[in-house]
Amino acid sequence: MSGPATRSTPRTIRGLAERIIPPIVLGSGFLGIWYLISYGLLEPRRRFLLRPPHDVLQVGFLEWDNLSDILNALWSSTKVAMIGLAIAITIGFVLAILMSQAKVVERAVFPFMVTLQAIPILAIVPLIAFWFGTGQTSRVVVCVIISLFPIIVNTLFGLQSADRGLHDLFTLHHANRLTRMRKLMFPGALPAVFAGLRISAGLSVIGAIVGDFFFGKGEAGIGQLLRRYANQLQGEELLAAVIMSSALGVAVFLFFGWLQERAIGRWHETTTGVG
Repeated sequence: MSGPATRSTPRTIRGLAERIIPPIVLGSGFLGIWYLISYGLLEPRRRFLLRPPHDVLQVGFLEWDNLSDILNALWSSTKVAMIGLAIAITIGFVLAILMSQAKVVERAVFPFMVTLQAIPILAIVPLIAFWFGTGQTSRVVVCVIISLFPIIVNTLFGLQSADRGLHDLFTLHHANRLTRMRKLMFPGALPAVFAGLRISAGLSVIGAIVGDFFFGKGEAGIGQLLRRYANQLQGEELLAAVIMSSALGVAVFLFFGWLQERAIGRWHETTTGVG
């Protein structure tokens, strides 16, 4: 007699296969295209423009001197990204809560937030350098500017999306603003809040790399390393640094996805498709 555990085994294997096989197939296709470009489209004298994957693996990841430089620079950029993200979360939550409680605050603040988001970061790099110098502080400022808007927008949307009938119920029981926020608005806003956090987490990594690329004083981050490798035409190291930068962004995104699952996975279910 087969039990539930026996019947669930094929489903578990099929679920793992559905998760693992598509990325492997797509990654294999990407590597094939990479080799095709390196050996089929580029002449040997121009192959430095895109070194083949095995050269990148050998030089960028298997040579400890190069890998240690990349890891140290990546750690420096990670610290900047996390500091900037923490500041952006604090400011974003405070502004979103104030905007959700008073329409006049929303009308006053929101246009300036949109304006800040619309300004190309490269256009204000000279101002940031003039005001904050060219060290780590300026890199953090860039992270805050880039990652602030999604937190404000998503948190505000979530706070304003609580069911009107539940608001009426809280009003009937004479609940004050703090109780309404703590027991109704904020719990209901968590899915939108985490969506904003996942977006802003990735943007903070981009901000740390961009800021490090332009502000060269202080501890070297991955942006300075990318610029150095590009200037010296070190293709293998450059691609390895790019891959590690992408891995950092993916890791931060997955961490907030895991955090979301731990926080609201038990009662909030998102439908991604039918079938």
